[in-house]
Formats: sequence, structure tokens, C-alpha cells
Amino acid sequence: MSGMATHVITGAGSGIGAAVARRLHERGDELVLLARDAGRAKELAERYEGARTLVGDLAEPDRLSWAFSHQTLPDRVDSLLHIAGVVDLGRVGDLTPKIWRHQLEVNLIAPAELTRHFLPQLRVAQGHVLFVNSGAGLNAHADWSAYAASKHGLKALADSLRHEEKPNGLRVTTVYPGRTASPMQAKVHQQEGKEYDEARWIDPESVATTILMALDLPRDAEVNDLTVRPGR
Repeated sequence: MSGMATHVITGAGSGIGAAVARRLHERGDELVLLARDAGRAKELAERYEGARTLVGDLAEPDRLSWAFSHQTLPDRVDSLLHIAGVVDLGRVGDLTPKIWRHQLEVNLIAPAELTRHFLPQLRVAQGHVLFVNSGAGLNAHADWSAYAASKHGLKALADSLRHEEKPNGLRVTTVYPGRTASPMQAKVHQQEGKEYDEARWIDPESVATTILMALDLPRDAEVNDLTVRPGR
């Protein structure tokens, strides 16, 4: 993307989202950061000077429309970056509907609802929608059924959106990172009963580099799907 662009970002508080937000902020782009509540919004505004915030809880996608109706949305959106996510492991025989719904709502339904809200601005800007998925969005393993289902659904959302919006000039990218050093990964290791060593996994800055590459690619090409795996 040339010149100063406006990016709407979820998950800017930690991990990959924080790395991406910091890189875009440092180069002078305009950030619109989604926060789950007013306290989190204040923290993000203080961390990224000049950034705007929107309050909306991804765990309650049905309420996002109401929340946005009481706030001012940006007039222009050059990219919508879906980076936030949640994970709860468990065997199919043990997972409750509540656990299934939480992961589907945050990881799949909320991104769909956010995309719906920002499509008018994205179409005008011929912008970019980028989904940070997971290796679990391509292959499901034991204990990962609910999370993987949400991420397989996210791949379907991205693929359909790409076909639907190509005539409007939108680019749609899905990034599939392997295990990345982050608070989410620490939680996964805790759930797995394993010791967590962040040095074994991908640095969030490395994933951020691939995301910025996809955003900055000249308009004669686009990255549809990008898989990133630990190099060690």
C-alpha cells in the first residue's frame, strides 16, 4: 500500500496483532483498533499514540451492530486485519456446546460480521481483507476439533469473500501461521500439560513481516494463501 493507509485491526493487544499494529504505527499509517471494552480501548490508545479505537466484543457478534451504531466508524478502510482469536482444547466427547459456541463466535462469526460492516468502505478503497488463520485451519488433530472447525470455517469465509468481491477490486488473503510465541501459545501448552519455551516457536515479528508483505504487494498481484511454519 502506498501512502498513509487506514487499517482496522483486531487482536492488537498481544502476539501477532501487537507486532502488526506496532509496525504499521511506526511507519505512519492510521490505526483503528477494536477493543472488547472501554478499559482495553484506553490501553490501546495509550500504547499507539494517535490511533482510534472501537469497542465491540467479538464474543458477542450479535451485539457488534448495536455497538457500532453508537460509535463513529472510519470513512475509509484500506485493510481489515482479522488477527484476534481464542482457543480451548478438548476431546469431542468432552466439549460442551458453550465451548463450541465461544470459539465459533470469536474465530468465525465475529470476523464475518466485522467484514459485513466494513465492506462499503473497503469497496470504495479497493482494500484488503486479511485473515490470520492457523495450521489448524488446514488440518485437524486430536483435541483440536472445535478450534479447527472454527478455523476451517474461516478459510471458507475468506475463499467465498475473495470470489464475491474480486469484481469490486478487493484483495483477500489468508495467513496460516504455525505455532507462534504468544500468550495464546502459552495457554495451549498449559492445556496440553507441556512446558512452554517461546524460543522454539515463530516470533510474532516474523508473521508480521509476512502480513505486511501481502498488504504492500503491488496491485498487479495478490497473495491468496500463505503458510508460515517454525524454522527450527
